[in-house]
Amino acid sequence: MGTLRGLKSFSRRYPVGAAGGLLLVAISLLAIFAGVVAPDDPLYVDYNQLGTAPSSEFYLGTDYEGRDVLSRIIHGGRVSLQVSVLSVLLGTTLGSMWGIASAYFGGRFDIISQRIVEMVMSFPALVLAMVLLVALGGGIWTVIIAIAVTRLPYGVRVIRSVALSVKELTYVDAARAMGASDLRIMAQHIAPQCFAAFLVLATAHLGAAIVIEASLGFLGVGITPPTASWGNMLGGVVSNTYKPIWWLVVFPGLAISLTVLAFNLFGDALRDALDPKLRGR
Repeated sequence: MGTLRGLKSFSRRYPVGAAGGLLLVAISLLAIFAGVVAPDDPLYVDYNQLGTAPSSEFYLGTDYEGRDVLSRIIHGGRVSLQVSVLSVLLGTTLGSMWGIASAYFGGRFDIISQRIVEMVMSFPALVLAMVLLVALGGGIWTVIIAIAVTRLPYGVRVIRSVALSVKELTYVDAARAMGASDLRIMAQHIAPQCFAAFLVLATAHLGAAIVIEASLGFLGVGITPPTASWGNMLGGVVSNTYKPIWWLVVFPGLAISLTVLAFNLFGDALRDALDPKLRGR
């Protein structure tokens, strides 16, 4: 009952963010139940339907190999969301743990940590992910790890700034005076106070992770065909012709744009809802 009341209050105060959240729920449900919702097998090739325009039989048309575009977008959403969610959770979680440790111990460990973070952040995210993929090889897990590394320094920076203020609070000194270990203080007294910042950071980075995954797929170094993802659907179109047919570009691009927009709207609303300075407005 309390959760339902909280959702109603959030929807009333942040209608745009709530709309983004509902869109994310719809996209996630389509991805989870792709095998039931998709009208056709995304890998099924029909040579009698090569490049068919959208019609009552194929709602979003077919590609150059006769595969149903709608089915590939739905199944590609499952892959793209899986990669983005896992990479953001991995990178942001490791970055948050690193940031808490850096803020708590300080000194030389903090200085060296921040220099390493600055070195990683000096590379553009897409370039760094491409270099890691070339070094690690193809595969969905290597894509996840490569994107996670690009998200890690942001988690370090943001969570470190929160942990620096939390570690100076009185109850942390009291726990230290009672003989609590450093690990226990960081895990039970500092980390819970950083959860709101972690949640907002992860939500905001999900859109960026989807764009990076789509860019890698477009460049041919992401998820390898024939597995469908939104990025390699766009990349496959460009590699086949210099003047691609419009529905092979518009619909996958629209799926990426709507998902990123939904993540950004929901993330902004969540940030405002969790910010105590804005909560009273």
